[in-house]
Amino acid sequence: MTTWFWAAVAVVLFAVYLSWTAGRLDRLHTRIDTARASLDAQLLRRASVAMELATSSMLDPAASILLYEASHAARQAEDEHREVAESELSIALRAVFAEAEQITALLAVPGGEEAVKELTEGCRRVPMARRFHNDAVRAARAVRTHRLVRYFRLAGRAPFPLAFEMDDEPPLALTPHGAPA
Repeated sequence: MTTWFWAAVAVVLFAVYLSWTAGRLDRLHTRIDTARASLDAQLLRRASVAMELATSSMLDPAASILLYEASHAARQAEDEHREVAESELSIALRAVFAEAEQITALLAVPGGEEAVKELTEGCRRVPMARRFHNDAVRAARAVRTHRLVRYFRLAGRAPFPLAFEMDDEPPLALTPHGAPA
């Protein structure tokens, strides 16, 4: 009789562990979805600020065209091409704002100080949002690689989480050590 009791206790404990693991995995997938929405919002904000700056006539025509095309491509990119388009926007931002003199000239224009502030915030928040997203993906992948999770299919039909890899280095002139004094 005691053997059956201990077997039943072991089965119940195993079921509780599986249930807890499935709940944890569900919370991690929710965290990934939330982090991805935040990343999308920050990428859209950065592209919108860049596009607004490109169409504002505060920059020279060549810089405006370069920035406009890169920001437009980033906003219109499909999911499978989004990482490349966002990386190209980062490269365009670095090309336009490579030196502190461009920022100084932009600050002298009416409305330029607000534009620089918004662009700096956008360029600062994108790497943080991407880091949060990739950390959530890494945590979910770690749980999904456990044998019990795979054998009992605790992930359900959720797609395998993918990290968002892009070039998110901000322009040197917009970083605190490169900003004009």
